[in-house]
Amino acid sequence: MCGICGEITFDGSQPSVSAVERMADRLRPRGPDAGGVYAQKNIVFGHRRLKIIDLSDHAQQPMHDPELGLTLVFNGCIYNYQALRDELQGLGYRFFSSGDSEVILKAFHAWGAECVQRFNGMFAFALHDRDSGRILMARDRFGIKPFYYSETAGRLRFASSLPSILAAGDLNTEIDPEALHHYMQWHAVVPPPLTLLKGVRKLPPATYRMIEPDGGYRDTRYWTQKMGPVAGDELKTKDDWEDELLAALRRSVERRSVADVPVGVLLSGGLDSSLIVGLLAEHGQSGLNTFSVGFEAAGGEQGDEFKYSDIIANHYGTEHHQIRVPSSRLLETLPQTFSAMSEPMVSYDNVGFFLLSQEVSKHLKVVQSGQGADEVFGGYHWYPPMLNSVDAVEDYSKAFFDRSEEEFARAICSDYVGDNYSRRFVERYFSSVDAPRPVDKALHIDTNVMLVDDPVKRVDNMTMAWGLEARVPFLDHEVVELAGRIPAELKVKESGKYVLKEVARRIIPNAVIDRPKGYFPVPALKYIEGPYLEFVRQYLDSDTCRQRGLFRREYLEQLMHAPRDHITPLRGSKLWQMALLEMWLQTHGV
Repeated sequence: MCGICGEITFDGSQPSVSAVERMADRLRPRGPDAGGVYAQKNIVFGHRRLKIIDLSDHAQQPMHDPELGLTLVFNGCIYNYQALRDELQGLGYRFFSSGDSEVILKAFHAWGAECVQRFNGMFAFALHDRDSGRILMARDRFGIKPFYYSETAGRLRFASSLPSILAAGDLNTEIDPEALHHYMQWHAVVPPPLTLLKGVRKLPPATYRMIEPDGGYRDTRYWTQKMGPVAGDELKTKDDWEDELLAALRRSVERRSVADVPVGVLLSGGLDSSLIVGLLAEHGQSGLNTFSVGFEAAGGEQGDEFKYSDIIANHYGTEHHQIRVPSSRLLETLPQTFSAMSEPMVSYDNVGFFLLSQEVSKHLKVVQSGQGADEVFGGYHWYPPMLNSVDAVEDYSKAFFDRSEEEFARAICSDYVGDNYSRRFVERYFSSVDAPRPVDKALHIDTNVMLVDDPVKRVDNMTMAWGLEARVPFLDHEVVELAGRIPAELKVKESGKYVLKEVARRIIPNAVIDRPKGYFPVPALKYIEGPYLEFVRQYLDSDTCRQRGLFRREYLEQLMHAPRDHITPLRGSKLWQMALLEMWLQTHGV
């Protein structure tokens, strides 16, 4: 797990080593253990390293193989790297390191760009081929690892974070109207290639880009989740599906234990992280470190779920760490949280993950986490009603979108009001997905779009702010492929994740499985009162915000007058959403 960056020129000019050094320095928290810059012809690659696999200097990056003429910067982990290494050695390749980075170099030389099909893992990388002058850029199937880039005439820059690209300078920082609409409408989900800034884009998941020496390029989507049964699935019973799913989850959790350092678990107390602990215990891991975080209650809403995480920690005898965050610390930590965000993200649990990761990083470098299970196995409240929906787009929009188009026009300056971009995106997406039922379309968009640019991005940003690698076993692509074949009824039955719950009953205590569904609670950021309202006001009433002219003042005043009265269908604060955007822009000097 690391941070990558670089600059490539196509017009004969020299790429800027100093710009790459500034980008790499901004990525230092992602890779506190080592760093390096490599310059050759029209490329400069930069890297910050977090040592997880092959702790020796042989695995330093940028990694250059002079024999093959290949140079790599890589962020992530290839879990099946040892099997690939054995296969490549059988083809005659010699290795100078023992980690997964060099496997990517050799795999590209052996199999070309399609080598990404063979990788089981999370990854974002850029690879330069000296002899052809081509550059391959690639991102894993679910965008677990980020890849941002900016293009100007004759130049391309890339990095693991948007703030890293900002650090290089010379960038168009105007607000993108379409991305703004998604942020305000689709609960801050801004699908690729968009970001809120016109000058920065992101490589879509499951995509590789082959760039020619003259700067021309072609994007290839190398994986797509399929929904619905394959031949023979119609004969399977409920027990058959459970057996197959349990086997896939066991493999996934075992794969994500590959490391030359200890691996812990972020234990929220919910089904998903509890199941990971159970599977690791079943696999024979002892002395497992688990971590939970909780906040003070506010507005009559509880701020922690320790009673459930304690059940699992006590049941398996883990080395459990409870982190209790007083409201005073929460408030003082918010600016650091904004700084860690590559893009503005409204979910309250950003600060929870940030503070949790700070504590975990004192003990470990790697954890497993439960993100993805709700999207893959149908855990959200809007899935059951969509089983037999007659208007899937309308039903999905009602459940997920934060405000109507009319309210959006009242909230935002007229210069940014467009053509109902979010609704149109969902319409196009649903029409493109070959799926048996309307609910399968919703599961597909949430797994492949919403998940990528909300929960997965959140976990990456907040953990990597402290040099902590988070691995997500529910997003093993083999698990997701299997889930796409499981009949929707078995997923959304009995309030959701039915098949996953039935599998979990074989592993973990029922008290955690049958509990009410919970979320990462940070009540103070939902019920914005007292010092939190003052904190928000100082940004929204600032000269910077007023001069930016993004928001309509009348709408802002309405929200600030009564924050509790303006809650989205997903139980978020409309005031927090708008304030967060302004706070993020100011934090990053935009």
